[in-house]
Amino acid sequence: MRRREPALIPPWAPELAEPAADPGPAATYPRQVPEDGGVRARRQTAGPAVRRPRARDIAELVGVSETAVSFALNGRPGISEETRARILSAVAELGFTPNYAARALTGAGSSTIGFVVARAPESIGTESFFLHLVAGIQSTLSARHYGLLFQVVPSVAEELDVYRRWSSERRVDGVVLVDLHQDDARPAALRDLGLAAVLVGGPDPEARLSSVSIDDVAATRLIIDHLAGLGHRRIAYVAGDPALEHVRQRAGAFMGYAGEAGADVVVVPTDFSAQAGSAAVAEQLARTEPPTAIVFENEVLAVAGVGVLKGRDLAVPGDVAVVSFEDGVICAATRPQITALHRQTYRYGAAVAEHLMRQVDGGRPASVVLPPPALVVRGSSDPAVTEDVDPSVF
Repeated sequence: MRRREPALIPPWAPELAEPAADPGPAATYPRQVPEDGGVRARRQTAGPAVRRPRARDIAELVGVSETAVSFALNGRPGISEETRARILSAVAELGFTPNYAARALTGAGSSTIGFVVARAPESIGTESFFLHLVAGIQSTLSARHYGLLFQVVPSVAEELDVYRRWSSERRVDGVVLVDLHQDDARPAALRDLGLAAVLVGGPDPEARLSSVSIDDVAATRLIIDHLAGLGHRRIAYVAGDPALEHVRQRAGAFMGYAGEAGADVVVVPTDFSAQAGSAAVAEQLARTEPPTAIVFENEVLAVAGVGVLKGRDLAVPGDVAVVSFEDGVICAATRPQITALHRQTYRYGAAVAEHLMRQVDGGRPASVVLPPPALVVRGSSDPAVTEDVDPSVF
């Protein structure tokens, strides 16, 4: 009878081995009774440890270097597509998953990007900008097998604490920064910590951080040209927090270009909340010569403002035209629909992540200014527009 050859069992998968022959009835052991009369439990012997497959195992199986395996897993160039496909096939076959904790300890990176927002948690969910931005960032990171570590904190001081903790624990390879303030301590802190970082918005006037921004000056001109073309000369801009750099830059562009267009403009700061937006509109309507058009920093403020106007029996746009700097489903769902700058925020987020990953890969930081968004004219500013925009486009 031909002798059966034993199967070769990989060292990382001993569970594939055939079960041993039944040794028969379990052996009995005398119970050990300690002096105090209690029962001492017999220490159990652990079974054989299961070793996880390693990058070295993948490299040996495919016949490539461990560096090539790293390139394939992280979506980096430097290997052919045929080699990448063979490596990924072996990864799937062996059930390999990278040990990110070990990678971080050896300086290989954590495969994680951090994103901290210092705002009230309830405000994050009301702005579609953040939701689409995060989705765009994650789409790019997922393609590189990177994760996004997102955290909301109540203050910039606590945001800095998070960065210090992440740096000491090697939790992230880089961070996305938003809401740059005047005299902001975060850029210098991130530089001292050695964390790669990209600013959303900007650019940073002190050039401390690279940024991905949208041409807000050109965007402002689109709004003012639209309103001036409809005959508006008294325009109010209900802005956000003036301590934020992007709000300050928008307000400066708004005031500067409105003067060139012959319009009388007033800027009203808010904390981005619907309550503050309603109060700002009520304040403007109380003026001796109230505005005939109001521009809002975002869609939350705009919808709140439309509510105040309707409550005063003022027609939109017959008595007061309304425009929003940010677009979203809520702008298309409001009646009349709200004219807004339509940004491809999802793509914006993807561009932010791509820019940051270039730094993580060793590239030099550089700022990018994206083209201005398109102004989608709707019924809140132009009475001639009656066609609804399908909210599903967002």
